[in-house]
Amino acid sequence: MDFGLVLQTDPPASRVVSLMKRAERNGFTYGWTFDSAVLWQEPFVIYSQILANTTGLRVGPMVTNPGTRTWEVTASTFATLNDMFGNRTVCGIGRGDSAMRVAGRKPNTLARISEAMKVIRALGRGEEADLGGTRIRFPWVAPGAEVPVWMAAYGPKALKMTGEEADGFILQLADLYLTEYMVKAVKDAAAAAGRDPSEVTVCVAAPAYVTADDSPEALAHAREQCRWFGGMVGNHVADLVAKYGEHSAQVPDELTDYIKARQGYDYAHHGRSGNPDTHFVPDEIVDRFCLIGPPEKHIEKLDALRALGVDQFAVYDMHDAQEATIDAYGSQVIPAVNA
Repeated sequence: MDFGLVLQTDPPASRVVSLMKRAERNGFTYGWTFDSAVLWQEPFVIYSQILANTTGLRVGPMVTNPGTRTWEVTASTFATLNDMFGNRTVCGIGRGDSAMRVAGRKPNTLARISEAMKVIRALGRGEEADLGGTRIRFPWVAPGAEVPVWMAAYGPKALKMTGEEADGFILQLADLYLTEYMVKAVKDAAAAAGRDPSEVTVCVAAPAYVTADDSPEALAHAREQCRWFGGMVGNHVADLVAKYGEHSAQVPDELTDYIKARQGYDYAHHGRSGNPDTHFVPDEIVDRFCLIGPPEKHIEKLDALRALGVDQFAVYDMHDAQEATIDAYGSQVIPAVNA
């Protein structure tokens, strides 16, 4: 199983680079960041420094979107980084929840994501792509260049499209039941489209918090540090409920029931521990969606995720134990999972 580290690009950028270097030393092979131009610093500038200061780490956004950047600019940025450092980028893409809403726009449609994925992938390979009637290609892209495009999804239509079109599937939660349900939906869609389902890489991303023991006090602190994640996922879940209704046959209750007490969301606290808009998230959801507890609990859940077809676990490291979590994974969790 591969392991990734997910960070926000808060200043100073040097700290983001330092944590990514630390992650690579500890056996992580992917470095991901958020991508919301208003809330955080520009990630693609920072990727250049991460790539220059690591040897093999692959980097990318979790996730960018087709609305805040024109597609040829996105593709050119990835292709330039690959030309400078080798094929070490991945384009994670989604609807643009925070990036679009903070700028006063609606998240992108699936149709727009579909078109953007085709353009970004083709241009990143040096192939020709259609920009709404104008066909272009990058003449400077070297043979063998690749920009894999991984799509973030929860809803039935997005899961289907991921299986049909994306190189990878990003699932932002680590609940075992929902992982099995959604991975199956993606793989079934890939097979129905005539693809080899094994060609779709599966990446589960969620907060991880390693405690010294499983005492009530230690677990309570870990839950408070990770409760923000249920609020972040709740934004996407609220969109699904608005579209499909409550108790829909198309969306599992295990995903939607917990947001009934949700009363809104302030993106000023997006992805941060102590988010005041996440009091509605119960302990049960934190335990299901995240990995908390002593190392053996992480190893147990990661083994279960791998058995469900997960190829990578990406650690959301937004809490008060960033270095400690990276080091614990490097010294105890990753070696045990990949023994």
